[in-house]
Amino acid sequence: MKDTPELRKGVNKVALRLFEHNEKAYHAAVRMMEQYGKAAIVHPTGTGKSYIAFKLIEDNPEKVVIWLSPSEYIFKTQLESLKRNDPDFPLANVHFYTYAKLMCCTQAQLEKIAAQKPAYIILDEFHRAGAECWGESTVALLKLCPDAKLLGLTATNVRYLDNNRDMAEELFDGHIASDMNLGEAVVRGILPTPKYVTTVYQYQKALAKYQARVDNLRTPGIRDVNQKYLDALRRALEQADGLDRVFAHHITNKSGKYIVFCANKEHMDEMVSHVPEWFAGVNPDVVVYEAYSDDPNTDKAFADFKTDTSNRLKLLFCIDMLNEGVHVDGISGVILFRPTISPIIYKQQIGRALTAGDTATPLILDVVNNFEGLTSISDLQSEMQEAVHRLYANGEGDKIVTERFEVIEQVHDCRVLFEQLQASLSSGWEHYFSEASIYYAEHGNLNVPKLYTTPGGLSLGVWLVTQRRVREGQIQGNLTEQQIARLDSIGMVWGNRKEIAWQHGFEVAKKYHDTYGNLMVARKYVDPDGYPLGQWILKTRQQKLNDRLKEERIAQLDEIGMVWSVFDAKWEKAYALAAAYYEENGNLNIPRSYVTATGERLGQWVASQQWAYPKGKLTDEQVERLNRIGMYWGNRNDRQWNEGYQEAKCYFDAHGDLNVPADYVSPCGYNLGNWVKRQRYTRQNPEKSCAVLTEERIAKLDAIGMRWEKSNPKRSSRQTAQAETVTAKAG
Repeated sequence: MKDTPELRKGVNKVALRLFEHNEKAYHAAVRMMEQYGKAAIVHPTGTGKSYIAFKLIEDNPEKVVIWLSPSEYIFKTQLESLKRNDPDFPLANVHFYTYAKLMCCTQAQLEKIAAQKPAYIILDEFHRAGAECWGESTVALLKLCPDAKLLGLTATNVRYLDNNRDMAEELFDGHIASDMNLGEAVVRGILPTPKYVTTVYQYQKALAKYQARVDNLRTPGIRDVNQKYLDALRRALEQADGLDRVFAHHITNKSGKYIVFCANKEHMDEMVSHVPEWFAGVNPDVVVYEAYSDDPNTDKAFADFKTDTSNRLKLLFCIDMLNEGVHVDGISGVILFRPTISPIIYKQQIGRALTAGDTATPLILDVVNNFEGLTSISDLQSEMQEAVHRLYANGEGDKIVTERFEVIEQVHDCRVLFEQLQASLSSGWEHYFSEASIYYAEHGNLNVPKLYTTPGGLSLGVWLVTQRRVREGQIQGNLTEQQIARLDSIGMVWGNRKEIAWQHGFEVAKKYHDTYGNLMVARKYVDPDGYPLGQWILKTRQQKLNDRLKEERIAQLDEIGMVWSVFDAKWEKAYALAAAYYEENGNLNIPRSYVTATGERLGQWVASQQWAYPKGKLTDEQVERLNRIGMYWGNRNDRQWNEGYQEAKCYFDAHGDLNVPADYVSPCGYNLGNWVKRQRYTRQNPEKSCAVLTEERIAKLDAIGMRWEKSNPKRSSRQTAQAETVTAKAG
């Protein structure tokens, strides 16, 4: 059963009827918004989260709602699902914007949006609001709407590839009305139980990587042992079934619909090229659809895929656009052609095959190109086990529909061998301690990045984290007092990991400032030791913007010249150059192509300010300061005409007329003769000229002796120059 409408009181009125889990989540969210003004709902993909927001709209038809989403496509698809059941659903007071749209808004435009006085703001897929490019504008809008209640929807609140940032903490102060992971949804029968098949392809690169790790091992005995494990793994992989046989065996619905996820366009093209050889054993009659964000044909391809009821095998190859918020009825399964990806994307892609209310068993074919990916499913299985234990402990064992689902490992033996190889490569406390000692001797500290791997292939960063967690009792393990003392002797830091990470970033930032004299760090900058300082700076700015950076840390960074707004710093630098130009030249009539002696494109900057001013992108203070140094706000044509007029007026003041020879160039290099000729031609041939000569301009030229008829002035350029010399001497 889907979240569907039911009859309300009144004629032909329909009300949304939610699933039991969504009904409870909705009421919990309403209570939390009343108490705290904000509430987050964390439910896995496919469970009907969007209907919770629609229910809020339905119950408050007279109130203004702003709905933010990663894309129009997601919102459009959600509306299509809603309106199939209720074409008259009240949406008049709902105003939709994408996070990208907000990013492009000026402050004035954001204020205009806020002026709608929304009662509620819905953040769909709110983990995406943590993105650098989208977060700032989203937070700015929320600050402009202090009275609006905030409802957030996502499948996961943690940004795993962004230092594990918890967006429920950042945006909702930890107020989560309902929290359910994918494992629990399967255990409770909210989502159907899948059939999960794992296999590998293109394993040669992965083998080469591990061969390099084995070759770099410094101890011959350890190297030989690991080589034996690696050789056994290689033989097992060579004997495993190919993808054609795996697909033929497990894809039982020969005319089914399957979503095929790829990493990028190049990867997708490669996978599509293999369709004839890989799927011929399933159904030789295969139709391929392609969908990705930059393809203008995507909407049609997606629509055709959804409505295709033929007996063909239907494959929708996509990259990114179906990761979030989009569901297709009647999906037989998904095929994941994937490198290692974030847990968020992994679970979202699985969720395309799992829809609340469906009874069929969907097929998930997890085809990875690395050995680590073979164990991804273990996280989902662990979630299920934890959910089972929790439900039994809470006396809710009757809610358990299934405790496990079928996992078929096409390369089970390969996975076992791989795990043995990994264990062998990672074994030995003494071996790791030796590598930690080498690191300390080379760097003077043990501030090892979590993902750091030694030249010999050991995951030293992960090992040090493990030692800390064992000592703190977070995980089981054996760490003796003697081992603790030995780690202390080489600078081990046992404190909070986040505190250590921040202090490490600060030390790298301080070193950068000591070297370069500033903290204008490029976003992609990585220091010589491999630390991503640019990303750390960006994250720190975001934390301050969200009021989540401690005052003492702000003070520390201020002491070493932290630039909290890159835009402001760059503007001040350019303004100083413009002020210097004005001081030297008495004006700001700078050609667009003008570049300073130090290589700064000052002409372009001045032009950009002139463009930004009418669009409201400059502050009042900036406008006032630019006015003080002679900024001209008119358009470029006006500026160019006024420049010519000033030269003409100088000529008139010197000679008493405007009989300018056609080849005359002023002492400052301005081609005044040509300019005067253009004005005369423009007035005499208005229909042929692209320029416009207004009555005001004509009057100004008349006042300084302009002759509009064609003339052949007797005065030559040489005579004019002589006259100017005489005038100068007389002066």
